[in-house]
Amino acid sequence: MHVIRPDQPEYDGAGTPIQPALTPDLLADVREYSRNGARPWPSARPRVVIIGAGFGGLNAARELGDKDVDVLVIDRNNYHGFWPLLYQVATAGLELESVAYPVRAIVRKHSNISFMMAEVVRIDLAAKLVYTNTVALPYDYLIIAAGSANNYFGNDSLAEHTFGLKDVEDAELLRNTVLSNFEYAVSEQDPQIRQRLMTLVIVGGGPTGVELAGAFVELVNHVLVHDYPMLDISEARVVLVEASDKLLAAFPPNLRANALHRLQSMGVEVRMKTAVAAVEHDVVTFADGSTLESSVVVWAAGVKGAPLAENLGVKLARGGRIPVMSTLNLAEHPEVFVIGDIAYLESQPQGQASYPMVAPVAIQMGERAARNILARLRRRDLKPFRYFDKGNMATIGRRSAVLDAFHIRLTGYPAWIGWLIVHLMFLVGFRNRVVVLLNWAYSYFTYDRSLRLITGLKPEELKPPQPRRIHLTSHAGVDDQ
Repeated sequence: MHVIRPDQPEYDGAGTPIQPALTPDLLADVREYSRNGARPWPSARPRVVIIGAGFGGLNAARELGDKDVDVLVIDRNNYHGFWPLLYQVATAGLELESVAYPVRAIVRKHSNISFMMAEVVRIDLAAKLVYTNTVALPYDYLIIAAGSANNYFGNDSLAEHTFGLKDVEDAELLRNTVLSNFEYAVSEQDPQIRQRLMTLVIVGGGPTGVELAGAFVELVNHVLVHDYPMLDISEARVVLVEASDKLLAAFPPNLRANALHRLQSMGVEVRMKTAVAAVEHDVVTFADGSTLESSVVVWAAGVKGAPLAENLGVKLARGGRIPVMSTLNLAEHPEVFVIGDIAYLESQPQGQASYPMVAPVAIQMGERAARNILARLRRRDLKPFRYFDKGNMATIGRRSAVLDAFHIRLTGYPAWIGWLIVHLMFLVGFRNRVVVLLNWAYSYFTYDRSLRLITGLKPEELKPPQPRRIHLTSHAGVDDQ
């Protein structure tokens, strides 16, 4: 693939390279690269660039594997993450390596697919160039599968005071913070501060929020209660906050009711019809003016299209997503396809709803976009995207889940078994499947989670309480001197 390298790029205030304008001289350079063959493209075949190595991007690449095209996958990370299990990394149930897999190991079986680890900062649709922070890459066809980001609904200050759960770094940071807070609570003498350290608030009653709440309350009640016998574990709280009157809104009413009952029976405090207005200085302020002190607030209240969509120069749809035609490409640029969370396509003719931002949609969009690119190359008609809904499922702690698939609705243990099987099947790599299965079996039979390590990422503001003069008593507690 030929590339264009700015000799001495300038940078804006955010540290992002300011790419040069596409001048006639620059276009001449591109043509010269093409003529003299000084480019890493293995052939003169059509060039397909895929932005994003998530579910959509990788499935598009697989569909194009060993076809008469050259494919380049670009991602800012060198791994593909199985994010439906990311909450288990955050709750010390799985190691982060077991939910991620190297992209190069996935694509190397196809000789026509290559990978580049880079951050895409801009796309010039007119010139057919993808700009990273170091090079400009031309394409014949482009698939944008850049994913999503947290949606703070205009209140961006929430990003500074809440934890997200969009990548392995987020999960590791959340795990470290929760475990560190319990460590600091051991020596904290002020009961108000101690309870604040042991209070976890999760904002958002979708699958991520529900699964995270169930996993954290089990971590507290089955594991941390034994690790910290000197603490009154009844002071620990897991609070799930939902702005609407529905948990798991995509599920039928009876499954939603079952999930709510299960969470409450486990010890999760569920607050419905409660919107969060602000989070700062370890205090959550709700829309009705009430407050709750908590040192850890997790934002799982919604997502929007990745920031790359804002730099594309097209009018965005709801949620910062890029509107596409039924064939998944742009009307003005039919060689550009947009798939997954960043794509906006209405799922009903009346335009009443768009396809949900979930992995199954991204997978099927990736396959359809790749097939439509091959159809264009063969001068055939493109086919519209048709989503085959395989249903929804969410786990609610140990031995319990809700499942709605193929007109089958299950709760409890049968749904949990179904959830386990489906997630094991979709994990990438035999090793990952074995490791995850062994970890699940160990946790199931021992009620333990062995990955309670405080390593790596820690927030700068997370510091232990100020030293106090204490003496150790004959029992496990600590008293003021």
